[in-house]
Amino acid sequence: MRATVGDQLHTHGVTSSKGEHEAEIIDVLGSDDGPPYMVRFADGEERVIYPGPRTVVLPRTPSD
Repeated sequence: MRATVGDQLHTHGVTSSKGEHEAEIIDVLGSDDGPPYMVRFADGEERVIYPGPRTVVLPRTPSD
């Protein structure tokens, strides 16, 4: 997985009760644009994450 600052990480929920999550990448801590990533969720929470197999990168759009 490769991502850059401003991209979104979208994690698909395992079950409907776990829901889906999206967070903005605010820093890339790994080498070659790889994990771990510092992310910010919509509620303002920030944390370092290592994306799992249910996570995809949504590249930022040019207008972002």
